[in-house]
Amino acid sequence: MTLRQRTQVDLARKDGLVVSIGRIQEDAVRSAYRRWAPVYDWTIGRLLRASQKHAVAVINSRRGDVLEVGVGTGLSLADYGRHLNVIGIDLSPEMLDRARDRVVTQRLDHVVGLYEMDAGNLAFPDNSFDVVTAMFVITTVPEPERVMRELARVAKPEGEVILVNHFSQVKGVRGWVERRLAPLAAFIGWRSVFDLTRVMVCDDLDLIERRALRPWGIFTMLRFSKRAITHSKI
Repeated sequence: MTLRQRTQVDLARKDGLVVSIGRIQEDAVRSAYRRWAPVYDWTIGRLLRASQKHAVAVINSRRGDVLEVGVGTGLSLADYGRHLNVIGIDLSPEMLDRARDRVVTQRLDHVVGLYEMDAGNLAFPDNSFDVVTAMFVITTVPEPERVMRELARVAKPEGEVILVNHFSQVKGVRGWVERRLAPLAAFIGWRSVFDLTRVMVCDDLDLIERRALRPWGIFTMLRFSKRAITHSKI
């Protein structure tokens, strides 16, 4: 597959406006984050930190095992409470190398594993984690709906799935910018046009909180609770 083929995406339009961006090839995502890895902490990472810290503060109110999907360079790892057992996964080996360095240099003993893994095919058993979080991830993956179902699968009953992400607007300056960026989705590594309905696909997840986060409300935190397993009486 050529570079041109890897970086092309299908754009769905309605009334002349881009309303959805199709599949981003996995190779294109790997390539994008290989480029981002050396500068991520000082560029995109700085923009995301306030929202990231807010979400981790919510997670710190719980106990048990936490899975961070799309852990990247590990910027969030030091924020987690030491009472938690944290595992991180990411598709990019270059980003994970930086996360592993951070765990060693900052002595983050509560981080019990960092693994290269596909978010759409998590190598964990069902009902493994008390909290599963994906921050700034769901717009980057080839199949967002599949990833949502995987997040739900590995969360324990009565556990939480927490997303932090940008969800696009149709109108206004922000909507105009998002649509202009749409053709670059594969190159920059994420979809600028992404509707919230694409994550509302799991029957066993109930949305319990939706909150706009700093800076400027660009990002939204969605907290889902996984329904408890009910046993039918015979």
